Amino acid sequence: MTPCFDAEFRRQFRELVLWRRDVRRFRRDPIARERIDTLLEVASHAPSVGLSQPWRFVYVEAPERRQSVVKSFTDANERALAGYSGEKHAIYAGLKLEGLKEAPVHLAVFSDDTTHTGSGLGQQTMPETMHYSVVAAIQTLWLAARADGIGMGWVSILDPLKVKKVLDVPAGWNLVAYLCLGLPAEEHLDPELERHHWEERADLAGIVFTR
Repeated sequence: MTPCFDAEFRRQFRELVLWRRDVRRFRRDPIARERIDTLLEVASHAPSVGLSQPWRFVYVEAPERRQSVVKSFTDANERALAGYSGEKHAIYAGLKLEGLKEAPVHLAVFSDDTTHTGSGLGQQTMPETMHYSVVAAIQTLWLAARADGIGMGWVSILDPLKVKKVLDVPAGWNLVAYLCLGLPAEEHLDPELERHHWEERADLAGIVFTR
């Protein structure tokens, strides 16, 4: 039977999208792995080029591996801070940009760029669609997590090659995202970077064009 997504569902879906936040402040309460696995099952239904399904999810549980990821973030964050000056430097220095030490769940998401699934359909002209497919799965996971009351944060300030080495994954896997998941310590409708005056949300008129 074809589902019916009525006006109330569409309203709630928009609210879900608006309340999806990049969480950096987590409670330390443990999250059952089965609960995350349920979210990953939903994420695995995301669209992928040629039905290649290139996403590979890696639970990072070993303390020494987590600590290496924290070190990668710290080093990269210091370099990033040095690249700003004036007001931006001051704002950046005050931002909380990750929840690596607090989040109970660390999840590294890779693209298996060597997969034969999908037989290369759609990739000859735009091979980057492999990674776009993984991002689609990540966004699906983000929404599913938010609907289940779980917060998620995407840490991009780190060295992807070092993280790949630390996690000892196959050579053909490339890091797309390092995610933190857990119960959020606080809830906000507005993005943290907007709240702390790093950037403002673009108006629709400035990003939609007609040709």
